Amino acid sequence: MHHLVAGALCRWVCERMADVNRLGSSTSPYLLQHAENPVDWWPWTPEAFEEARRRGVPVLLSIGYSACHWCHVMAHESFEDGETAAYLSAHFVSVKVDREERPDVDAIYMAATVAMTGQGGWPMSVFLTPAGEPFFCGTYFPKDARGGMASFRQVLEAIADAWRNRREQLDGIGKRVVDQLGARQQLGGGSLDTARAVQVLKTEFDPVDAGFGRAPKFPPSMVLDFLLRHHRRTGNGDALAMVAQTCERMARGGMYDQLAGGFARYSVDGQWIVPHFEKMLYDNALLLDVYTQWWAISGAPLARRIATETADFLLAELRTPEGGFASALDADTDGTEGKYYAWTPDELRDVLGADAGWVIDLCDVTGTFEHGSSVLQLRRDPDERWAPVRAKLLEARSRRTYPGRDDKVVAGWNGLAITALTRAGVVLDRPEYIEAAQAAAELIRSVHLDAETGRLHRTSRDGTRGTAHGVLEDYAAFAQGCLTLFGATGDLVWFRTAEALLDRTLEQFVADSSYFDTAADAEELIWRPQDATDNATPSGVSLAAEAFTTLASLTGSARYETAAEQALQASAAIAERAPRFAGRALAVADTIAGGPLEIAIVGASPELRRVAFTQAQWGTAIVAGAPGLAVPLFDGRALVDGRPAAYVCQKFTCRLPVSLPEHLRDALRPTG
Repeated sequence: MHHLVAGALCRWVCERMADVNRLGSSTSPYLLQHAENPVDWWPWTPEAFEEARRRGVPVLLSIGYSACHWCHVMAHESFEDGETAAYLSAHFVSVKVDREERPDVDAIYMAATVAMTGQGGWPMSVFLTPAGEPFFCGTYFPKDARGGMASFRQVLEAIADAWRNRREQLDGIGKRVVDQLGARQQLGGGSLDTARAVQVLKTEFDPVDAGFGRAPKFPPSMVLDFLLRHHRRTGNGDALAMVAQTCERMARGGMYDQLAGGFARYSVDGQWIVPHFEKMLYDNALLLDVYTQWWAISGAPLARRIATETADFLLAELRTPEGGFASALDADTDGTEGKYYAWTPDELRDVLGADAGWVIDLCDVTGTFEHGSSVLQLRRDPDERWAPVRAKLLEARSRRTYPGRDDKVVAGWNGLAITALTRAGVVLDRPEYIEAAQAAAELIRSVHLDAETGRLHRTSRDGTRGTAHGVLEDYAAFAQGCLTLFGATGDLVWFRTAEALLDRTLEQFVADSSYFDTAADAEELIWRPQDATDNATPSGVSLAAEAFTTLASLTGSARYETAAEQALQASAAIAERAPRFAGRALAVADTIAGGPLEIAIVGASPELRRVAFTQAQWGTAIVAGAPGLAVPLFDGRALVDGRPAAYVCQKFTCRLPVSLPEHLRDALRPTG
């Protein structure tokens, strides 16, 4: 009888919660994944915390993202369970947040989680007072206790008991955590010594398997960008060698999709073999830029192939009907991580017949995973048999269930893609990449950017703008994307858009010469986050340093130059202490150390434009446009004898113009 009553109660709760779950109108695919949970979810709103105050209960804040494997596991185990939903409904107000939509909320409570537990991750499970103060933090909790880890239900019961019987103690913990987090925000101090950073990185480099540190290994895209810029400026061979070895190992291993292109989030092991299968827009945009730059410097055929395949992956699998780029592809298929990408020897024999043995050996299909499957690797360049084999495998894979796609468009990550695709389009002579960058930029400008207020919104989906305000990352990355696009096209709309965004950045994100990640007119949280760490993506402040450096080079404005210096100084302490987590800041510092240069290409000359983008230090301000283009860098610059001409300048003092690509190549040859 007890089980019958419990079952009836669960069914009643599920039906009731399905009616009142408040996530159904969200533009976040992650929140929509939970819209039919029996849990009485609230989105992050003031009303949710008011409800907690009214009822006198704590808040469960659950933060994750749509491509997160363990988020799915916890959802299936706990949030789809009627008994768990009933307990949550009785004792908590449950709030669900997409970390990609609200990085400000995520940053605050991730800092609290790391401070209280020593580690972080997603799903993040944080228990708050109705004032938003965290008093207990964790990540994934299993449905059943195991390995010394309490079950989620045990955690909920312990929190509910403590709230009833030791409320004052929990309130005190929350207030202390907030005070301590606020006190930790000290940006700045230290030096951006790029030569020293290279020496430190050499000590952390894995000489056998490449990359930095131990497993798991994440693609160190921003560090590689820095090392390439440093090599180009100084000729440092160690810097280039670390890049070449890392880029080759990543591209030949299982973390790279050998069939369709694109990189997975990271490698579980230290040899780049076993991927964590989600594919993120930001990783692939940043790595596209790295491989394009590596090819521009080295001419390595592998670099060009991977850059081209990664760009093609972005256009084929992440592009949305509106012209933007979706956030991610899921790690799971049919409830199994990596099922879409892995192959067993028998599956290969079924598809390839006589060629299967060659492919099994070539791609090292040795049964890495359960059921004897493996991801494909290409440890050596294949012969001419690979192209038809690849086509057959792609066709066979297309009949599998495709991974879920988080199709929200994030302004900042699209900014990274716009920059990378524009550079790749020019350097690799692929105009379709530039066209795709323009379409994405137009979507962000027309949908995300509020023409009346100048405010940039972080996300959209299906052409509908989300409610979350843009953070510093969004303003700076999109501004840099616009400036790069302006450089390639000479279309003034992108210059004006970037200038307006960066003017608003100075107005809203800077106070007392210090950069914040949220705008002054954004929602007030328990503290205003500042983080100069270049981690999975470049920090907002290092992105701002680059965008302001570019804008200063185009305009000659001391105001923007000062803004860039202030932004770069915010990263100095991290760069000195841990250069692996200041890659973009160090890259910008290296570009500045090389000049920075400005290149004005007056008149239509794809050849001069390609030489400028290929041979100049990454981050150099380049503009190719018609004579008389209304930007300060073009003042006084004209055609030479009626022919297009390139002016190489520093602080608006220019060398003699050149009209031949080889002369421009000579002018851009490093002297360091």
